[in-house]
Amino acid sequence: MAQLKLIILDFDGTLADTRQANAAAYIKTLSEVGITLSEEEYLSKYFGVRCMEFMRMLGFEDPETISRLRRRKIELYPNYFDSVRLNTPLWEWCQAQRKGGVKVWIVSTGHRDNIANVIRHLNLNEGIDGILTGDDVTTAKPDPECFLRAMQIENVTPAETIIFEDSEVGIEAARRSGALFSVVKIG
Repeated sequence: MAQLKLIILDFDGTLADTRQANAAAYIKTLSEVGITLSEEEYLSKYFGVRCMEFMRMLGFEDPETISRLRRRKIELYPNYFDSVRLNTPLWEWCQAQRKGGVKVWIVSTGHRDNIANVIRHLNLNEGIDGILTGDDVTTAKPDPECFLRAMQIENVTPAETIIFEDSEVGIEAARRSGALFSVVKIG
């Protein structure tokens, strides 16, 4: 591997364990429209699925309804941040590398508002050099577009990059990017 210049972190499930907070916010949102969903069902079937796809899996087709439900989930999400846990060893390692000049980016299929809210809650703002979200790309993981775009912005090659991921689609996207990657399992 060439000299490390860029660390790319997936967010949900890699840098932060947001499973319970996401589940609770979605469960509350959906209960308001008469849909019952258990935490276990959400975590086993839907965690990590982009909101639009998740809503379609539940039978919602109308873009306005999906947008309204997404906004409501974002609004409720901070109420459950006490259950969010930072992957402290990974974060500390990234910050040690950052002191040596390595850039640290979050690249996630999650929505920018959700990620920004959790980053603020965990006081991570000063340790991140860039963020790309599902809102910033046209093709979702397993396409490597999101990772390649971060590398392009930082003007680094895949050989100068390491990606940390937890989901199957994220791992496949990392593999397709050509960068070194590490599989992370928290929780």
